[in-house]
Amino acid sequence: MQRGFVHVTRSVPALHLPTNTLVGPSRLAQVRVQTRNASNYNPLNWLREKFAAERRKKETKQELLAAKEEAREEGQLSLFEQSKTVAPVSMSPVATGDAVEKTKATTVAKKSVKATKGSKKHITSHKYSTTQFKISPRKLNLLGNQIAGKPIDYAILQMQFSEKRASKRIMNMLATAKDHAFRYKHLDLSKLVVAEAWVNKGKVVKRLEPRGRGHMGIRKRKFSKMHVVLKEGKTIEEKKEKQRTYKLNRIVSSSVVREDKPIRSPGAMWAW
Repeated sequence: MQRGFVHVTRSVPALHLPTNTLVGPSRLAQVRVQTRNASNYNPLNWLREKFAAERRKKETKQELLAAKEEAREEGQLSLFEQSKTVAPVSMSPVATGDAVEKTKATTVAKKSVKATKGSKKHITSHKYSTTQFKISPRKLNLLGNQIAGKPIDYAILQMQFSEKRASKRIMNMLATAKDHAFRYKHLDLSKLVVAEAWVNKGKVVKRLEPRGRGHMGIRKRKFSKMHVVLKEGKTIEEKKEKQRTYKLNRIVSSSVVREDKPIRSPGAMWAW
């Protein structure tokens, strides 16, 4: 024995084993480990056996229908199952064929109704806007008036050569809106027009402004954002052609044949 350690032996009570049993070395080791009032009952093993996950057996449709029919006869169906009609287990082939045809007809009708309801309308416009940035809404509204009603390429050209500081941001926004309208909404690029353009006020940040003689003022930093709506409209060539035809229709020829058109802007008295 080493110094400082005390070897303690615990006496185990004698176990009365039957005479006809052979005790091996493993059995003797188990006997030595057992203590007084020990038991082989383990609650963890009971829990594993009780709540062990077992694979659920796959039942056929006939077995399910038979079980539901028995539960219906005994009156043990739930409220959700009582509203459903359970078909009998044994059915004639003619009846089953009719039921299958009816179910197919109902499914086809439901799909057609869903298709008509969910049919998307033809998209004719695309809305886009900038984020809030530091600019007065009064100044930004001037740029909105400059591009409103113009073709998208003409509006981008105006912003490209504008001297305003916010024109570059508006030009990038118009280019992105044009790309999105063509890519996602499938609109015609040759007919895109800036149909609407308006400005919304954003937050107002207040800062202290030092003044003379110990006075302080409040400086307001205004933020705003611009919205645009792109639609398919008439091109510049179509607008020019319409204006040309309108002017041609206003011309009254000086022929001998009398024309049934009123005199435009007549004078106050006779002209001869």
